Amino acid sequence: MNRRLEERPVRADTRVPRFTAAERWIHRTTAALMGICVVTAAFLYLPALAELVGRRALVVTVHQWAGLLLPLPVLAGLASRAFRADVGRLNRWGPHDRLWLRAARRRTPGPRPAAKFNAGQKLYAAWIAGATLVMLATGLMMWFTHLTPLMWRTSATFVHDWLALTIGIVLAGHIGMALGDPEARRGLRTGSVSREWADSEHPLWRP
Repeated sequence: MNRRLEERPVRADTRVPRFTAAERWIHRTTAALMGICVVTAAFLYLPALAELVGRRALVVTVHQWAGLLLPLPVLAGLASRAFRADVGRLNRWGPHDRLWLRAARRRTPGPRPAAKFNAGQKLYAAWIAGATLVMLATGLMMWFTHLTPLMWRTSATFVHDWLALTIGIVLAGHIGMALGDPEARRGLRTGSVSREWADSEHPLWRP
């Protein structure tokens, strides 16, 4: 048996670093707060779920504070150089991103050009960041009712409710995509991905 082990070829480590511990902490904390917001919103707006809890005032308080704390992980994460660099990459578009979107729209099989983040991830990051800011602003108007006129609060409630539904749908799609890519999930869990996955999914990325 020892001879067989000695003759077995030793594989080189083909994993490459993708996210630092700080970046993984930011993602997990933001995801947890977003999840609390979505779940509490469902209990507030769906009668069948509201009956299961009953303590509406408590659910409202949890929802409000989770929404208020939601931007804090990202703001704290700006102290990380790696996180700032990735934010810059998410905001930087190139010709390869247009090719990626065209291939995705046409469902073209095979590898698509992408750097560390593909065009779909960039679109999602920009959209969820903007949606979070709008939800925070409209939520504050609904929370502190004495600060704004009634018409503003009515409009804020309309935007907040419908945007919350949209966020729920987009998040479901985001989670569905993640469930279909175990290596991407592993990268967020451990901080590293396989070289084969990186070359296949992000061929323009040079870690």
